[in-house]
Amino acid sequence: MILTDELCDKLREATKQKSREIGLDISFAICDNNGLPRAYRRYGEALVLSITLIPGKAYTSAVTQCKTKDVAACSAEGCALMAIQTNDPRITLVTGGYPLFVNGKIAGAIGVGGSTGEQACMIAEYVVSVFGELTK
Repeated sequence: MILTDELCDKLREATKQKSREIGLDISFAICDNNGLPRAYRRYGEALVLSITLIPGKAYTSAVTQCKTKDVAACSAEGCALMAIQTNDPRITLVTGGYPLFVNGKIAGAIGVGGSTGEQACMIAEYVVSVFGELTK
């Protein structure tokens, strides 16, 4: 298993540090390659809605192996994944979910939120880079 407890803790800490650096209370989730939860944390006054959204973002990114913003674009009317979320209610089309790959193979995914989509993506991209460094 790539996403050990120790690695999940390091990613959670990286998320916390980055969100504090920019002055945000966010929520963060990690799941394995099957979309099953590994870790979740809501910091400070992060939006209550994030309790359900963030794990959904991680799940969506794991099972589709895509960023949630890309899944959302492909699920619009007339697109290849149109209405995907109606077939699996756990699919979340909200920005902030990112897959985690090791050697081109899906290892899991993260979900970040509780702020603007742009801020969530900035934090998520940072955490993905930390994951890349830790799994070299």
